[in-house]
Amino acid sequence: MTFSYGEEDVLRDVSFRIKPDTMTALVGPSGGGKTTIASLLARFWDVKSGCVKVRGRDIREIPLSELMDHVSMVFQRVYLFRDTIYNNISMGKPDATREEVYEAAKKARCYDFIMELPDGFETVVGEGGATLSGGEKQRISIARCMLKDADIVILDEATASVDADNESYIQEAITRLVRGKTVLVIAHRLNTIRAADQILVVSGGRITQRGTHEELMIEDGIYKDFVRIRQESAGWSIT
Repeated sequence: MTFSYGEEDVLRDVSFRIKPDTMTALVGPSGGGKTTIASLLARFWDVKSGCVKVRGRDIREIPLSELMDHVSMVFQRVYLFRDTIYNNISMGKPDATREEVYEAAKKARCYDFIMELPDGFETVVGEGGATLSGGEKQRISIARCMLKDADIVILDEATASVDADNESYIQEAITRLVRGKTVLVIAHRLNTIRAADQILVVSGGRITQRGTHEELMIEDGIYKDFVRIRQESAGWSIT
C-alpha cells in the first residue's frame, strides 16, 4: 500500500501480513511511518493505493461501526470525555453490567486509585482527562479496551511520560489486555520487541527489515543498531 497526507507519499510499497493471535512490533526512527501504519488499520484515513484487509475483507467495504467492533486502540495520548470515570470505561461496552466495569478496572490496575477519588467511579474527570495523571488516564483507557474485548489491539506502548509506579501498572495491564489477541504494537521496550512474533522496521516510509529478534540480530542494519543503543543506555551490552 501507499499513503500520502497531501502530494508527498509518506508510506510507499508497504506490505505485510499479521497472523491471528500473534504480535507484530513496529520499530524504527521517529517520523518513519509507524503511527501512520497503525492509524490506517483503524481506518483513520484511506490508503492512496493498495488496500488494508481484515480477515480477507478490504476495510473500505466494512461499515465503520462493524470494523470498530473488532478493534481496540491504546495510544500514548489518551483522551477521556468530560464525564464520570464509570461512563468513560463503559463506553467500551455500553450494555456492560456494573460488575463487568469493575472487573475491567481491576484487570487494568485502576480500580484502587478510582476508589480513592472523592466520588469513586462517579467522579467526573476534566475535559480530555485533565484532572488525572497520564498514567491514570492510560489505565482507564486500557480498562475500556478490556471491557470491549475486541480481537485486534493496536497499541502504542510508550510509557516515557509516566512515573515508575504507573509504568509498572501499565505494563501489567497491557500484558493482560493483549493475551489471546491479534496485536500491532508500536514498540519501545526491548522485552516487548523480543516477544513479538514478527518485527517490522519502518524507516523513511518503507519497511526496511522484517523478521524475529533473533533473525534481525544476525544482520547489520537499523534494528541491530536500535537494540545496541537501548542496551547500552540500560548499562549492559550485547554478548
